[in-house]
Amino acid sequence: MGGNDGLRGLPIAQIRSNLQDILDQLAQSGAQILLIAMRVLPNLGPLYTEKFRQVYADLASEYQVTLAPFLLQGIAAQTKLMQSDGIHPRAEAQTRILDNVWPTLVPLLSVPQ
Repeated sequence: MGGNDGLRGLPIAQIRSNLQDILDQLAQSGAQILLIAMRVLPNLGPLYTEKFRQVYADLASEYQVTLAPFLLQGIAAQTKLMQSDGIHPRAEAQTRILDNVWPTLVPLLSVPQ
């Protein structure tokens, strides 16, 4: 959630509002929520990049939901794991993505590890 908003350079307040709308709907449905942190490319400047990153931590705290680390942590900087656009991961990255998400997802599923 939110990655494409960041790529489009939407105002941080609008991105936050969009994510809040989604989180509100999920909370009302009774769903277990795992918020997965996203990052944006630095082309919009360090202030925008940091504020974008902070939205996820703030919303996880505000909604008291689990925050998984950046989806592409340890992947995004490795060109062999990314498509030529430099934004989307290749199939070879999928197990690494699972490794990033699984530790925070399992407790929500109540399944054996």
